Amino acid sequence: MADKNQEQIVEEGGLEALLMLLGTSTNPTIHRVASGAIANLAMNDLNQVLIMSKGGAQLLSKIAFKTDDPQTLRMVAGAIANLCGNQKLHVMLKEDGGIKALFMMAQSGNSDVISQVARGMANFAKCESRGTIYGHRKGRSLLLEDVALTWLIANTTSTSASTRRHIELALCHLAQNEDNTQDFASSGALKELVRISCESSREDIRNLAKKTLKLNPIFRAEVQRV
Repeated sequence: MADKNQEQIVEEGGLEALLMLLGTSTNPTIHRVASGAIANLAMNDLNQVLIMSKGGAQLLSKIAFKTDDPQTLRMVAGAIANLCGNQKLHVMLKEDGGIKALFMMAQSGNSDVISQVARGMANFAKCESRGTIYGHRKGRSLLLEDVALTWLIANTTSTSASTRRHIELALCHLAQNEDNTQDFASSGALKELVRISCESSREDIRNLAKKTLKLNPIFRAEVQRV
């Protein structure tokens, strides 16, 4: 969807109409189509803020818990994954149930849905890492308050190449935050990071994992001890 078309849709009230359909319709087809349209709109920063301010994450999360249709879940997960790419919205996204909905959708068993969930984790972790590096946020990752590390570790050997790539990136970015060090050391995530640094099919991810391990003195000591 071109940016100009997106602007026109939003200006003419299309976003509000889509959100209203999510909240009021009981038609599964409408849920799927509306979620897909919102996912497209959620690729734009300004639209992301609008979607969140109008309760979009809450509505998407409710649909996620209502449906077992893989196509609808893929659209909903894609929309939330796009919202995960805006660090300013992370606290609200978590409070509105978006992260919980992602992990719930991961249990669907559908590879396309799981790939979108993994992309959401990678987007969230990358934005958090960037925010921490630039001093815009402090503290342990919001993802770690849920079951992120457990889920990421369990799915690092996914048969889907795109899911593996997103998970490897998520782990690398989460590891860049020193406040997550203890979680990595105690959960097995550090072991996965070491494996990624050697075995990832992508050279850029192997290099990112190696750099992350090298920069953290506790990681370095743990790796040398093993």
